[in-house]
Amino acid sequence: MVDLTEEERAAITATMQRVALLMDEIGWATPLSELTEAQVRALIEEAVEGFREAMSDIAWVQTAEVPF
Repeated sequence: MVDLTEEERAAITATMQRVALLMDEIGWATPLSELTEAQVRALIEEAVEGFREAMSDIAWVQTAEVPF
């Protein structure tokens, strides 16, 4: 079991929304065994990119300076 941080959990939630949009295009009723290589690759890329972007956004918010 992986101990996820609060930030990682938030990033996963944000990523789920992106993956869900792609699944809407593919079709939720499509069995995993019937996905093409391109579809699997697209899902993985969307998940990785979504997680990376969400973690970056979270880090930026946490370290952003307040302009005084």
